[in-house]
Amino acid sequence: MYFESNRSDEEGLLAVGTVVMNRVEAGAFPERICDVVGQPRQFAPGVLTKPMRAQDRPRIEQVADAVLAGERHASVGRAMFFHTAGRRYPYGNMHYVALAGGNAFYEKRGRGAPEPAPQPGPAAAGGATATLAVQSRPGPEITAAQTILNEPARNICQVAA
Repeated sequence: MYFESNRSDEEGLLAVGTVVMNRVEAGAFPERICDVVGQPRQFAPGVLTKPMRAQDRPRIEQVADAVLAGERHASVGRAMFFHTAGRRYPYGNMHYVALAGGNAFYEKRGRGAPEPAPQPGPAAAGGATATLAVQSRPGPEITAAQTILNEPARNICQVAA
Protein backbone atom coordinates (compact mmCIF):
# COMPACT_ATOMS: atom_id res chain seq x y z
CA MET A 1 0.00 0.00 0.00
CA TYR A 2 2.76 2.37 1.03
CA PHE A 3 4.80 2.29 -2.17
CA GLU A 4 1.88 1.94 -4.58
CA SER A 5 -0.26 4.86 -3.41
CA ASN A 6 2.43 7.56 -3.53
CA ARG A 7 2.27 7.58 0.27
CA SER A 8 -0.98 9.46 -0.14
CA ASP A 9 -3.94 9.82 2.16
CA GLU A 10 -5.74 6.95 3.82
CA GLU A 11 -8.19 6.63 0.93
CA GLY A 12 -5.38 5.83 -1.53
CA LEU A 13 -3.80 3.36 0.88
CA LEU A 14 -7.14 1.65 1.47
CA ALA A 15 -7.78 1.41 -2.28
CA VAL A 16 -4.48 -0.39 -2.88
CA GLY A 17 -5.11 -2.64 0.13
CA THR A 18 -8.51 -3.50 -1.31
CA VAL A 19 -6.96 -4.64 -4.60
CA VAL A 20 -4.43 -6.79 -2.76
CA MET A 21 -7.15 -8.48 -0.70
CA ASN A 22 -9.35 -8.92 -3.79
CA ARG A 23 -6.47 -10.80 -5.40
CA VAL A 24 -5.87 -12.92 -2.29
CA GLU A 25 -9.52 -13.98 -2.38
CA ALA A 26 -9.61 -14.67 -6.14
CA GLY A 27 -8.58 -18.05 -7.50
CA ALA A 28 -6.31 -16.62 -10.22
CA PHE A 29 -3.80 -15.18 -7.73
CA PRO A 30 -1.76 -16.52 -4.79
CA GLU A 31 -3.52 -17.12 -1.47
CA ARG A 32 -1.14 -15.07 0.71
CA ILE A 33 -0.73 -11.29 0.83
CA CYS A 34 3.05 -11.44 0.56
CA ASP A 35 2.84 -13.77 -2.44
CA VAL A 36 0.40 -11.39 -4.16
CA VAL A 37 2.52 -8.27 -3.67
CA GLY A 38 5.69 -10.21 -4.48
CA GLN A 39 4.50 -11.39 -7.90
CA PRO A 40 6.87 -10.29 -10.67
CA ARG A 41 5.81 -7.18 -12.64
CA GLN A 42 2.64 -6.67 -10.59
CA PHE A 43 3.64 -4.09 -7.98
CA ALA A 44 6.38 -1.48 -7.62
CA PRO A 45 9.95 -2.79 -7.79
CA GLY A 46 11.36 -3.25 -4.31
CA VAL A 47 7.96 -3.28 -2.62
CA LEU A 48 9.13 -6.11 -0.37
CA THR A 49 12.64 -4.78 0.22
CA LYS A 50 12.48 -0.99 0.65
CA PRO A 51 12.22 0.39 4.18
CA MET A 52 9.34 2.69 5.13
CA ARG A 53 9.92 6.10 6.67
CA ALA A 54 9.40 5.96 10.43
CA GLN A 55 7.10 9.01 10.46
CA ASP A 56 4.71 7.26 8.04
CA ARG A 57 4.36 4.04 10.05
CA PRO A 58 1.46 4.98 12.37
CA ARG A 59 -0.78 5.92 9.44
CA ILE A 60 0.23 2.88 7.40
CA GLU A 61 -0.30 0.57 10.37
CA GLN A 62 -3.75 2.01 10.99
CA VAL A 63 -4.88 1.46 7.40
CA ALA A 64 -3.24 -1.99 7.19
CA ASP A 65 -5.00 -3.07 10.38
CA ALA A 66 -8.31 -1.83 8.93
CA VAL A 67 -7.74 -3.81 5.70
CA LEU A 68 -6.82 -6.94 7.65
CA ALA A 69 -9.98 -6.46 9.73
CA GLY A 70 -12.12 -6.41 6.56
CA GLU A 71 -12.45 -2.73 5.66
CA ARG A 72 -12.53 -2.08 1.91
CA HIS A 73 -12.68 0.91 -0.41
CA ALA A 74 -16.29 0.91 -1.60
CA SER A 75 -15.61 2.41 -5.04
CA VAL A 76 -12.83 -0.08 -5.82
CA GLY A 77 -15.28 -2.90 -5.14
CA ARG A 78 -13.99 -6.16 -6.62
CA ALA A 79 -11.37 -4.56 -8.90
CA MET A 80 -8.05 -6.38 -8.99
CA PHE A 81 -5.99 -3.96 -11.06
CA PHE A 82 -4.73 -0.38 -11.06
CA HIS A 83 -2.15 1.83 -12.72
CA THR A 84 -0.86 5.36 -12.30
CA ALA A 85 -3.68 7.84 -12.88
CA GLY A 86 -3.31 9.83 -16.08
CA ARG A 87 -1.81 7.02 -18.13
CA ARG A 88 -3.80 5.66 -21.02
CA TYR A 89 -3.75 2.17 -22.46
CA PRO A 90 -5.37 0.98 -25.70
CA TYR A 91 -7.12 -2.04 -24.23
CA GLY A 92 -10.88 -2.35 -24.49
CA ASN A 93 -11.28 -4.64 -21.48
CA MET A 94 -10.43 -2.08 -18.77
CA HIS A 95 -13.52 -0.89 -16.88
CA TYR A 96 -12.52 1.96 -14.55
CA VAL A 97 -14.20 2.10 -11.16
CA ALA A 98 -12.20 4.56 -8.98
CA LEU A 99 -9.41 7.13 -8.71
CA ALA A 100 -7.52 7.27 -5.41
CA GLY A 101 -3.98 7.86 -4.20
CA GLY A 102 -2.69 8.77 -7.63
CA ASN A 103 -3.98 5.53 -9.16
CA ALA A 104 -6.80 4.52 -11.49
CA PHE A 105 -8.50 1.28 -10.40
CA TYR A 106 -10.18 -1.00 -12.90
CA GLU A 107 -11.77 -4.36 -13.54
CA LYS A 108 -10.72 -6.46 -16.49
CA ARG A 109 -13.75 -7.68 -18.39
CA GLY A 110 -14.23 -10.06 -21.26
CA ARG A 111 -12.31 -13.05 -22.54
CA GLY A 112 -9.25 -13.97 -20.48
CA ALA A 113 -10.18 -11.77 -17.51
CA PRO A 114 -9.60 -13.41 -14.12
CA GLU A 115 -12.67 -14.45 -12.20
CA PRO A 116 -13.26 -12.01 -9.34
CA ALA A 117 -13.52 -13.07 -5.73
CA PRO A 118 -17.02 -13.88 -4.50
CA GLN A 119 -19.15 -10.79 -3.92
CA PRO A 120 -19.08 -9.81 -0.25
CA GLY A 121 -22.18 -8.89 1.73
CA PRO A 122 -23.88 -5.51 1.31
CA ALA A 123 -21.61 -2.50 1.88
CA ALA A 124 -22.29 0.02 4.58
CA ALA A 125 -23.74 3.25 3.27
CA GLY A 126 -21.80 6.49 2.99
CA GLY A 127 -18.19 7.53 2.60
CA ALA A 128 -15.43 6.10 0.49
CA THR A 129 -15.01 3.03 2.66
CA ALA A 130 -17.20 0.21 3.77
CA THR A 131 -16.66 -2.40 6.42
CA LEU A 132 -17.43 -5.80 4.96
CA ALA A 133 -17.42 -9.37 6.19
CA VAL A 134 -14.35 -10.90 4.58
CA GLN A 135 -14.14 -14.54 3.65
CA SER A 136 -10.52 -15.06 4.62
CA ARG A 137 -8.49 -18.22 4.71
CA PRO A 138 -7.76 -19.60 8.16
CA GLY A 139 -4.54 -18.50 9.78
CA PRO A 140 -3.13 -16.73 12.79
CA GLU A 141 -4.41 -13.24 13.49
CA ILE A 142 -1.52 -10.84 13.08
CA THR A 143 -2.12 -7.10 13.05
CA ALA A 144 0.03 -4.78 10.98
CA ALA A 145 1.33 -3.22 14.18
CA GLN A 146 2.63 -6.65 15.21
CA THR A 147 4.38 -7.18 11.88
CA ILE A 148 5.82 -3.73 11.17
CA LEU A 149 9.50 -3.97 11.91
CA ASN A 150 12.16 -1.31 11.83
CA GLU A 151 13.53 -3.08 8.76
CA PRO A 152 12.61 -3.53 5.09
CA ALA A 153 9.07 -4.66 4.34
CA ARG A 154 10.34 -8.08 3.26
CA ASN A 155 10.60 -8.96 6.95
CA ILE A 156 6.90 -8.29 7.43
CA CYS A 157 6.15 -11.27 5.22
CA GLN A 158 8.65 -13.42 7.09
CA VAL A 159 6.99 -12.54 10.43
CA ALA A 160 3.46 -13.02 9.05
CA ALA A 161 4.25 -16.39 7.47
